Amino acid sequence: MKATDPAPADPEAWLAALGSWQRSLVDALRAAIVGAAPFVETVKWRNLVFASNGPAILIHAEDDRVLLGFWRGKRLCDREPAMKPSGKYELANWTFHAGDSIDPGQITELARAAATLNAELGDPTQLA
Repeated sequence: MKATDPAPADPEAWLAALGSWQRSLVDALRAAIVGAAPFVETVKWRNLVFASNGPAILIHAEDDRVLLGFWRGKRLCDREPAMKPSGKYELANWTFHAGDSIDPGQITELARAAATLNAELGDPTQLA
């Protein structure tokens, strides 16, 4: 998905706009995430967002990479060294490129931990 393209408003349209390698990767990430907790899935800020007591996880797709972001990811970096802290809140991202594979069990574990952190600590966007 190019940054200049308008972002589709619903998750299915967002997915349909992805290129082939991004779609395969995002489908695998999405399946691992939705199996972890009862997330509400929306499109916000040009990202596929998974919320549980506030935003918990995002998937951002670009032509050459896909980012898997966790709002409280800085607290999860010890579980996955490939995650790099960045941005507001406690965001950390894991970057994927064409040909990369994922471990669905690892993604599910991280997603479950993200939902648990939001349940314990509240909506990360509402905290001072």
